[in-house]
Amino acid sequence: MSSSIRPATILEVARIAGVSKTSVSRYYSGERERLSAAMQQRIFAAAKQLGYQPNPLARGLKGGPSGLIGMLVADIRNPFSVAIMHGVEQACRQAGLSLLVCNSDNDPQQEQQQLALMSSWRIEGLIVNAAGRHSDALRQFATNGPPLVLLDRRLADLQVDEVGLDNVAAIDMAIDHLLDRGYSRLLYVTEPPAQASSRKARLERFEARCRDQKLSNDVLSTELDDQGRLDTALEVISSADTPSRPAILCANGQVTLAVFRRMRALGLHAGDIGLIGIDELDWCELTDPGITTLAQPTDAIGKAAIACLRSRQARRNTEPRYQSFIPHLIARGSTQPTDIFDSHHHETLP
Repeated sequence: MSSSIRPATILEVARIAGVSKTSVSRYYSGERERLSAAMQQRIFAAAKQLGYQPNPLARGLKGGPSGLIGMLVADIRNPFSVAIMHGVEQACRQAGLSLLVCNSDNDPQQEQQQLALMSSWRIEGLIVNAAGRHSDALRQFATNGPPLVLLDRRLADLQVDEVGLDNVAAIDMAIDHLLDRGYSRLLYVTEPPAQASSRKARLERFEARCRDQKLSNDVLSTELDDQGRLDTALEVISSADTPSRPAILCANGQVTLAVFRRMRALGLHAGDIGLIGIDELDWCELTDPGITTLAQPTDAIGKAAIACLRSRQARRNTEPRYQSFIPHLIARGSTQPTDIFDSHHHETLP
């Protein structure tokens, strides 16, 4: 004869921990800072002993704080999105919150459906890596819903908090590094900039730097599945009859992967042609000769987004703010200094 195990209740946790039901509720609804460290530890131990699992959806349906934070990402396949989610989830866990993630696939219509879904779950705040185009649903959510933070991409008609990379600093660091390594003929490769404000900001800074310093440069704006355009651009930069060393600056990790794949297919060696990309991906250190990257502090960005939401919950009417983060340069063999490049070529001459 089988028997079912009744789930533990919040009252039982409170009784064993020797605290009130309200204190346990605060522990699980993102208000742990209102409890002493000793009280938090007693609640944690009691919940672990009982195997208690809170039901945030049920709390929301009862009209109380749900303890849920929503996150809407433009492309869940993007390694940047995955890395940011890790930082957000860490911050949620530390605050006693739960994270719900939805993917819009860069589709504004899908974005609208996901916003409606998360509204029905009574989330306490929303972090959005937006699809990048005008969204009436997103504007309405920002006006009537819980606090909202934009991540990495901004929308001009939304006056909300934003958190992301310092795009000007990232491009400046990349160009400075390439010039320091002896590369002076630059190709910038990006996906269409109109689809994301961060792409546009990076492209504008690249063009401004090259214009101000009179650097030889070209720009390829393309969908990454267009191998023909990538191959043509790579063949042009590799075959130019000039003593200046060429280098490619990639706007994000997906661009870096697409460019490196085509370089290998065409027999082009990273290092002979400099290669640097924004976003640090696991594979970048595993390739030969290793890809130089600008690593975004994704954990810090994710944690800052949660901090923005919690601050906005307390002060809804303050002016929106933008927090930007400086990337970290990781130099590898794909950007060889001139002396190493020259010695390598002398060794390989017949």
